[in-house]
Amino acid sequence: MDNLCCFPQLSGGRSPGGSGKGRSQRGPVKYGFSLVKGKANHPMEDYHVAKFLHTNGHELGLFAIYDGHLGDSVPAYLQRHLFSNILKEDDFWSDPNTSIAKAYERTDQEILSHTPDLGRGGSTAVTAILVNSQHLWVANVGDSRAVLSKKGQATQMSVDHEPNTERGSIENRGGFVSNMPGDVARVDGQLAVSRAFGDKNLKTHLRSDPDITDAPIDGYTELLILASDGLWKVPTCFPTFTCPISSFSFWIYNQPPYWVRLGCGCSR
Repeated sequence: MDNLCCFPQLSGGRSPGGSGKGRSQRGPVKYGFSLVKGKANHPMEDYHVAKFLHTNGHELGLFAIYDGHLGDSVPAYLQRHLFSNILKEDDFWSDPNTSIAKAYERTDQEILSHTPDLGRGGSTAVTAILVNSQHLWVANVGDSRAVLSKKGQATQMSVDHEPNTERGSIENRGGFVSNMPGDVARVDGQLAVSRAFGDKNLKTHLRSDPDITDAPIDGYTELLILASDGLWKVPTCFPTFTCPISSFSFWIYNQPPYWVRLGCGCSR
């Protein structure tokens, strides 16, 4: 699997805007992505992956959002190396859960060891691996989110890692959670997520181990959406997907400004 290193043919990258799409060669699964820069006055710090590849007689769909902060070096590193590290694990095909967890931790250690080159920033991550269009594995660190629609009902596949919900872990590591009026909760008064890649200055108070879930893909599965927090902080609840879906679809968003952009995921 040496050709997987760095993923030279992946659809992905950083962009202030743009979109794209593709589909499986073995099944009805389709994907699309939309990139929209938010209103922040710094450059785009989000990267994505959207690609099908074939290896060891299997087709893998690889999809991810990496939402960076304090620079784009860490999400760029994740785009190049995280999936490669997962697939290099010897037990990936027999034990994907353990392999994904190991690769997340190993990738974070690599980032920390390259801090002089990558800087002091960090990144969240939500990744999805679709095996042979039949089984889905989702992992995440931070507050980028994956939501799956089955029979029109939305189910969150990821876990939001927020300082208030993981206060005990942070305080046990010697950190604290600030809750200033008009601001979100922050680790040590700085970071608004309790788990992240990188962030070496805060790492003793942060975690980088992912939450991992999996699900079979069947005829009732309609849509998976991956998006950074710029999308999910707009609504106050999950939608019910009522639009007709012709086949299982992935849609990947980097901070679209309006919730109604979810309509782009409908195949009419």
